[in-house]
Amino acid sequence: MTGHAEVIQIRFDPTVISYEELLEVLWHTHDATTLNQQGADVGTQYRSVIFYHTEEQRQIAEQSKTEMDKSDMWDDPIVTEITPIDTFYPAEDYHQNYFLLNSRQPYCQFVIHPKMRKFTKDFKEKLKNEQ
Repeated sequence: MTGHAEVIQIRFDPTVISYEELLEVLWHTHDATTLNQQGADVGTQYRSVIFYHTEEQRQIAEQSKTEMDKSDMWDDPIVTEITPIDTFYPAEDYHQNYFLLNSRQPYCQFVIHPKMRKFTKDFKEKLKNEQ
């Protein structure tokens, strides 16, 4: 009833990765065509939404969404909202690093793990090379 959405806030260095590249990752790893649902999770808190901080981010997000909607990536139209950020509330402690701490749980195995595999495969060149 709060109207909130379950999202992440990304702080990034644009000299390392651009906002456009982050949007590319979003479009390729997230279902942007299902209204108020991600996988088995249903409700407005699971809606597809991009919260922007600046007018430039809004314009880039709108252009990116338009381009992706014209592509043949999905059969259905993109329903992702593009909305100004008001306030960001961090999730409860038990939700922080959830996949890292709970990777053997069924939800993680069946929902998150396949997305992580796809991300790792499709965006290998963007991953930090830790030695």
